Amino acid sequence: MTRILSAQEILDRLQQSPCEHQQGYLAMYSSWYGGIVTDPSIMLLPIDDHIVHRGDGIFEAFKCLQGRVYLLDRHLDRLERSAAMIDLGWPVGRSDMERLILETITAAGTPDCLIRLYVSRGPGDFSPSPSACRGSQLYIVVTGLSRTDPAKYEKGCSLMTSSVPIKAGFFANVKSCNYLPNVLMKKEAEEHGVDYALSLDESGLLAEGPTENIGLISEQDEFLVPRFERILRGTTVQRMLELAHGLVSQGLLRDVRQAPLSSRDLEQAKEIMMFGTTFDVLPVVAFDGREVAGGRPGPMFRTFLDLLRQDQTNCREVLTPVE
Repeated sequence: MTRILSAQEILDRLQQSPCEHQQGYLAMYSSWYGGIVTDPSIMLLPIDDHIVHRGDGIFEAFKCLQGRVYLLDRHLDRLERSAAMIDLGWPVGRSDMERLILETITAAGTPDCLIRLYVSRGPGDFSPSPSACRGSQLYIVVTGLSRTDPAKYEKGCSLMTSSVPIKAGFFANVKSCNYLPNVLMKKEAEEHGVDYALSLDESGLLAEGPTENIGLISEQDEFLVPRFERILRGTTVQRMLELAHGLVSQGLLRDVRQAPLSSRDLEQAKEIMMFGTTFDVLPVVAFDGREVAGGRPGPMFRTFLDLLRQDQTNCREVLTPVE
């Protein structure tokens, strides 16, 4: 007969059987708990929170390098837009949100980390009704910053066309916790032995990866990215668009813009790149089994990577000091 466990027995079991993948979980703030915890075994959410059983919540992920958070204001701006789109109130004001983020990073005790921030509709019953929830909640999780394999920068990565249907326009622009299509895209890529899968819209135009944006250098030396109407406006690729305008004035690029792009544009591109928070930018050297640009990372990729890395080190206007 299955035993009925006490609360203490559950806590004992959680703390006695730590999972290996939790070793990099450094700190978590929970408005439900009312504070910060540093024990990974109790970094938990209520099962009746709408974020768990309905995907009814929003999130952001950003990084801290050398004790400075990169693009924090822009991530919070996007969080505000997502919240407004689904009529989800924040449990705290913006200044308190920023303070709690920095305090949780401080509790993690490392200058380099990744921060995941979640705002949920909150616990209640298991119905889909928002009115059953007891109020929105904030969860901030700080983990170690995993480093991308250096070989990806030196040798490049592979890309395939995904068969997973693209999200509808409204939902594509909400950074919600309903990420089932993204999960299926990543599963598809892993099963085919490639690094990333890329979704297409109903007209065959390029969209995005599971958690990454795509961009290319055209034959006319233009930096082009898909239009953001049907995809999430990534903070990294958006920043790259801004920085790349300086390359136009230097004569290294002819233009920087959003454009309707198809698989044919990828086939004809001089370079293809993926953009994301953790790795910044990676070169694509194979698409749907075909070589891209001779199968080697191109010169503009190197320029882009240098620009982003310099931005993360030297541009004070996009860096928020933890202390």
